[in-house]
Amino acid sequence: MTDHKFAGIQQLGRALMLPIAVLPIAGLLLRLGQDDVLGIPFIAASGDAIFSNLGILFAIGVAVGFAKENHGAAGLAGAVGYFVTVVGAQAILTLPPDIAQDAIKVAAFKAKMASKIGVPVGILAGLIAGSMYNRFKDIKLPDYLAFFGGRRFVPIVTGFACLFLAAIFGKGFPIIEQGLDGLARSVFALGDTGLFLYGVLNRLLIVTGLHHIINSLAWFILGDFNGVTGDLKRFFAGDPTAGAFMAGFFPIMMFGLPAACLAMYHAAPSASRAKVGGILMSMALTAFLTGVTEPVEFSFMFLAPVLYVIHAILTGLSLVIMDMLNVKLGFGFSAGLFDYVINFNKATNPLLLLPVGAVYFAVYYGLFRFFIAKFDLKTFGREDQPATVTAGQTIAPSPAPAARSGAQVGRGEAYLNAIGGIANLQEVEACTTRLRLQVIDNARIDEAALKALGARGIVKLSAGVVQVVIGPIADQIADEMHEAMQAAKVH
Repeated sequence: MTDHKFAGIQQLGRALMLPIAVLPIAGLLLRLGQDDVLGIPFIAASGDAIFSNLGILFAIGVAVGFAKENHGAAGLAGAVGYFVTVVGAQAILTLPPDIAQDAIKVAAFKAKMASKIGVPVGILAGLIAGSMYNRFKDIKLPDYLAFFGGRRFVPIVTGFACLFLAAIFGKGFPIIEQGLDGLARSVFALGDTGLFLYGVLNRLLIVTGLHHIINSLAWFILGDFNGVTGDLKRFFAGDPTAGAFMAGFFPIMMFGLPAACLAMYHAAPSASRAKVGGILMSMALTAFLTGVTEPVEFSFMFLAPVLYVIHAILTGLSLVIMDMLNVKLGFGFSAGLFDYVINFNKATNPLLLLPVGAVYFAVYYGLFRFFIAKFDLKTFGREDQPATVTAGQTIAPSPAPAARSGAQVGRGEAYLNAIGGIANLQEVEACTTRLRLQVIDNARIDEAALKALGARGIVKLSAGVVQVVIGPIADQIADEMHEAMQAAKVH
């Protein structure tokens, strides 16, 4: 039961990633349309429309991410639940006496309410819709109601369930508003301590995917600037105080972790450098340009847990240092060069990133070289190499039930065989850089075969819950595995 609950919490973290994935296009359009870039208002308005409707996007994305099969019917139900909750809450909202008689003020107050509760309602409506899909997608109704059975029943039952959510948010909005404001004040009152704890937890929770939960709190809920909430949204809305929960990630992602890759390269024996150099360069460039760091982090997270804890502490310190220097940087996706350049003119003291980044580069390089040498860590190029296996070649380990012994296999089937075949796989999904697997027996996973196929780390979180770190192509491989499973069922 504990493992099942953990898998559910992990699934929530993964589900949150789907709507967060729309932020790059929102931030890109919003910035490109600004007067200091292209100066094209309709492009800026298009980006702002995405930010203004994050609640409904979260409702749809979380519902699809939480539902079995990631079916679109759950997304439709999430949208239904969101509208029922927000509009229903506005209809029964208790208005302050001083604005109740002014139609313009009433409309503004309701709009402010929708903005404040949008993302929390979206997440809750998505969770309800996803859960309702999983429970009722195969429901059978009497013949005279058969049309509304199965997946068609999901939006209906979600709508009714969200009526209770509407009542809670409508009647309880004054309390909810006070709670959100109190939470923001408490976090801001912690000052640099709050930033430090957020940075440390952000890195420590990445193995479970639960960092998306605290990110959603910081980026979309905390603070208020003209009715816009969340550090990320407030930054793009022009709040000069916003960006503190984002700026500290730039020294880590653009300088610290690329330095770690360079240290791992120099620590590898000379004979192995040519082999691992391309992989490490790819990982370093991915972190530097886009801010996607998981391939680097998972390469040493379990080999050197103490070093990873230091990495988490350095992340927390980076947020503190950037805040003390009054550096306010923001991003639409992550803290890489692309976001740094496009949001440069919107930032406060952005050039200070360069000296801070240089210091972090030196610190990370020195720490990694020391720990790798001191404890003989088996980082890239230093491990015992398994026989290389590529897509199209025969997999050497003992065949799983679904494997075709001696046959030429594609990449999807190769990964499927390496995790124990169809008989061992219950579910496979992907996030930014990882395959998220639910399996019957962890012991049937052939780690050597996975690493030979290009996996950069295998994380067994609990019985039946496994992650395989691959890189940005994780989603493609998940699709290929699904195709291989379908093909095997046909044959």
